[in-house]
Amino acid sequence: MHKPTPGVIASLVLSMFAVLLSGLAFLAVTGVLDAGKPISRDFELQAREYLLQNPQIVVEALQRLEQRKLAAETNELQTLVAERSDEIFSDPEAPVGGNPNGDVTLVEFFDYNCPYCRKAAPILQQAVDEDRDLKLVYKEWPILSPGSEFAARAALAAHKQGQYGAFHQALMGFPGRISESSTLTIAGDVGLDVEQLKRDMQDPAIANAIERNRTLANDLRITGTPTFVVGDEIVRGLVDLATLQRFIADARDKPED
Repeated sequence: MHKPTPGVIASLVLSMFAVLLSGLAFLAVTGVLDAGKPISRDFELQAREYLLQNPQIVVEALQRLEQRKLAAETNELQTLVAERSDEIFSDPEAPVGGNPNGDVTLVEFFDYNCPYCRKAAPILQQAVDEDRDLKLVYKEWPILSPGSEFAARAALAAHKQGQYGAFHQALMGFPGRISESSTLTIAGDVGLDVEQLKRDMQDPAIANAIERNRTLANDLRITGTPTFVVGDEIVRGLVDLATLQRFIADARDKPED
């Protein structure tokens, strides 16, 4: 964490002083202070001098304010996750890995061209391999390129052939950029009927599924990939296996409704 510069601290001090005066004015309006007895100039000078001599108070106050703001946002998102739990954890159209009847569900929003999603793929596989009661839900969320969009539709079409898992892993393991041509090449390599895949990709249900994921991600204020949802927590960005397992354990301690 970077330490604030003297100029920044001075600016914060003055801002805090302005807030202090505003707060005193509010107290006068509400009757807590006697509006007929104006705040003395001496008090203003003393308050200003105190803040200038103790700038750490400003930093501490701002840190507490940020902590309260973060806590409020976290509570709001946890409430939203609970309200939208069926869409997040139990969408019948979403592909599933691991144990479909697991006692904890881990959801991933991802893009096949996201390098961090590719790094997350073996971590997720290891989490599933080591936890027989973990259900993994895949949320196709192509945000990086037209190739990502094509691959997402192809993956959902592969689900119709019962090969979503193998195709998903092959796409995540591909060393180059995912495009239309590379997607179809990978589809052939894993044994998919490519012509049938192309036809199935035109199913409006596939486009609707991706659009639902986009809407859901936006409502959950998800801004990047990968993002995970487990229990009532939204985990943003790549995390290691131990961290992921801690979130899973916490969710297991707080069973889903």
